[in-house]
Amino acid sequence: MAATVTYIVRVSAPSDAEAVSALLAASYSTLLASHYEKALLDRALPFMTKANPTLLASGAFYVAQSSHDELIGCGGWSLERPGTAKIVRGEAHIRHFATHPGWTRLGVARSLMNRCCMDAKARDVSELHCCSTFAAENFYKVLGFKAIAGTNVHLDSETSFPAVLMRHALP
Repeated sequence: MAATVTYIVRVSAPSDAEAVSALLAASYSTLLASHYEKALLDRALPFMTKANPTLLASGAFYVAQSSHDELIGCGGWSLERPGTAKIVRGEAHIRHFATHPGWTRLGVARSLMNRCCMDAKARDVSELHCCSTFAAENFYKVLGFKAIAGTNVHLDSETSFPAVLMRHALP
């Protein structure tokens, strides 16, 4: 069904918060299940599936919206390193990418990434960084990202989430 429905990529708005959170929950709970233990996902998903209001209002976070007005993908970038206010000239950070499980492998995430790259380059960004889940690592590799190191994202004092730091030089 998804293949017969079209979509647009647009800048997100704060009013998208509930739909983005629902999309993150649907995506991550399904697509991460084969890469992480259930107990870890049970602890981590409440942190990972909440839309970030700052990102939604940043002008650099995007949603893919179907012709039926459903959000089917999201993702964006920030100059600030996640969890800090640190900015390194020429660098940007890919943030909160997700695709609805019924829309994977249809170009939705690639469309979102293309928008991120185009807009980041317009802001003099020459290198993108991301902290990828194990499930998304191959997606990023196909787009030219290189794995740098394994890491753990600390979600709270008791929960850390294994991930992969990746980097991509923009042409």
